[in-house]
Amino acid sequence: MTPLAPTQQPVVGLLLAGGFSRRFGAQNKLLQPLADGQLMALRAAQALIQALPNSVAVIRGYASPLAGQLMSMGFKVVACEEQHQQMADSLKLGVVTAQTLFPHLSGLVIALADMPYIQTATITRVAQQLTQAGLVQPMHQGQPGHPVGFASDLMPELLLVEGDQGARAVLRAHQAEILRFECQDAGILKDIDTPADLV
Repeated sequence: MTPLAPTQQPVVGLLLAGGFSRRFGAQNKLLQPLADGQLMALRAAQALIQALPNSVAVIRGYASPLAGQLMSMGFKVVACEEQHQQMADSLKLGVVTAQTLFPHLSGLVIALADMPYIQTATITRVAQQLTQAGLVQPMHQGQPGHPVGFASDLMPELLLVEGDQGARAVLRAHQAEILRFECQDAGILKDIDTPADLV
């Protein structure tokens, strides 16, 4: 059997936009405009899909105003049910969706919709480094950040995560194997949890 061409073994982007953003207050933080007027989640989405054209977005309910906009950007969009309240639920839904849509995926780069300042070039570099390691994480000034890349053989472990820890448990279990690289992208550390973080 001939090996698949690289184009048939894509690294897939996974945008997690299904959280409740409880610390932000009554408003949906993912729909908050940044200084230039662009919505937070759409800025994060744009960087991801520019780097990884094969991308999946997990949102909370198809009635979300984000659904149509993400689809028009090229995302495969899947909605988390209301009863799925924890981060692990949307992560697992995203992983299963990515595996279903892209059965030959070589890896997954997991990005968070509340981290809108990550540069496309950083995401591209994470994906590229997945050819060398099972786990890839960017660093800025010595601090590890997002997004994190996972090789396809770690997908079964991602599907076992529970609670609000997301993929952190998998990172902890494989600390010694993580390939980290230093970058000049301060956005890898800047998530937006409260209205004050928007300033």
